[in-house]
Amino acid sequence: MAHIIEDRIKSLGIELPKPSEPGANYVPYLITGNLLYLTGQLCHWNGERHFIGKLGQEFGIKEGQEAARMCGLNLISQLKDALNGDLDRIVKTVRLAGYVNGVAEFHGQSQVMNGVSDLFLDVFGDSIGKHTRLAVGVNALPYNVAVEVEGIFEITNIS
Repeated sequence: MAHIIEDRIKSLGIELPKPSEPGANYVPYLITGNLLYLTGQLCHWNGERHFIGKLGQEFGIKEGQEAARMCGLNLISQLKDALNGDLDRIVKTVRLAGYVNGVAEFHGQSQVMNGVSDLFLDVFGDSIGKHTRLAVGVNALPYNVAVEVEGIFEITNIS
């Protein structure tokens, strides 16, 4: 195996958290055909929640981007788990959808999502990491975290 993506993660000095377990009656990922769907990932690190609160109140754009990046690290950790450690099976990041817990007056959802989008471009490069995106403002998220991100990925099937 080439381990191209794993080598890039190491060269960037990125540490991945442990993949989280579902907190209810759902699965962390689902593979159907050549698509891998990841359940929304919160801004937590190895089970410890971070960025508790709302954008435009407790946090600004910069902290929101850090929260989104943390969600992205959790997505990559889940991808690695789903693909039995072989991140090189990812063909394309199809879509990242981000939910930003903010006050009604906060309108920087797309700027917050740059935290995860930039991470995916750094880790996977343009050809795999460039994606469609959704950035939505919400009035609440589980555990009052600031950001949640989910993703859809095209993968190669194992023959």
